[in-house]
Amino acid sequence: MNICVFLSAADLDERYTRPAREFAELLGRGGHTLVWGGSDAGLMKVVADGVEEAGGRLVGVSVEFLSHKARPGLDAMVVAKDLSERKALLLEKADAVVVMVGGMGTLDEATEILELKKHGHHTKPVVLLNAAGFYDGLKEQMRRMDAEGFLPIPLTELVFFAEDGVSALAYLEESAGLR
Repeated sequence: MNICVFLSAADLDERYTRPAREFAELLGRGGHTLVWGGSDAGLMKVVADGVEEAGGRLVGVSVEFLSHKARPGLDAMVVAKDLSERKALLLEKADAVVVMVGGMGTLDEATEILELKKHGHHTKPVVLLNAAGFYDGLKEQMRRMDAEGFLPIPLTELVFFAEDGVSALAYLEESAGLR
């Protein structure tokens, strides 16, 4: 399965890097392919290292102005002309999406993917990996949106909140009929 992961390229605390590394190792051991921003920095590097060391494949989708941060030696690398094209290519190449901790770029990617799913433009499973409670506030806001009628589909059909990598991958594999 090709699993797109949206995440930060920043160097982060162990409470975020440890769960990311654990998920990456599960991905690699499961024979899955990481589809991600292609960066060799910060949390992106941690995840790519984990997937590669555990036997998984790496497919990067960078953007022209960040291509100087691209990881060398990937199984495949695409360079998009802008962020909009990059997001479209990431989704196109993925069978499923996982959102890890990140900043504004990660949040932008997550909300666009969820908005597209909400409107039926894709049916791929989406997981928010809630490492160290990072997405607790967003989870609460989304529950409120669901309860107050702002979502045309139930929140449980839109996104799965996972507290750890094991439950995230189990959900994705079950959604794909691999379990």
